[in-house]
Amino acid sequence: MGHPNRRDLGLLLLRVGTGAVLAAHGTQKLFGWFGGGGIEGTTKGMEAMGFHPGRESAIAAGLGEAGGGALLALGLATPAAGAAAAGAMTGAVAVHAPAGFFATSGGYEYPAFLGFVAAAIGVTGAGRYSLDHATGHVLDRPWVVLTAFLGTAVAAAAVVNRRAGDQAAAADAAPDPEPEVP
Repeated sequence: MGHPNRRDLGLLLLRVGTGAVLAAHGTQKLFGWFGGGGIEGTTKGMEAMGFHPGRESAIAAGLGEAGGGALLALGLATPAAGAAAAGAMTGAVAVHAPAGFFATSGGYEYPAFLGFVAAAIGVTGAGRYSLDHATGHVLDRPWVVLTAFLGTAVAAAAVVNRRAGDQAAAADAAPDPEPEVP
């Protein structure tokens, strides 16, 4: 294995920490672990946030976070893992964007940070202390990086744009509020 170097140790720490956070959030959505709503609660939440169909959106978000996070932590299929997690975080950013940037006001700061870190790891690679390295980078090739991020970008854009369109249509269909009488 050779002598450890700081870059690979740093990537290991970053991967495991970020992957664990993402996996924990995903398992809240999928299984109700750590106080989460499980698939039924997440389905209701997704529908309330404007993601339709709700169940499929809940499963996709949960898998993107839990699966992407677990694979990042292991350093396996790192480009696909980073892309999946970043795509899931794109949906979360869209939900939090109206509240502004900072998390203290309900903004998108935290999901954006997780998405950027996941994407950066996916592009950079997992480093020497990873399953990708142990398997000869079979699932960490340049074409995998391109395919994973391109596919995720297209899918995330479609989901976010559909949600925005649905919200605009709902706002147009809503009755105008009654004017206040002085």
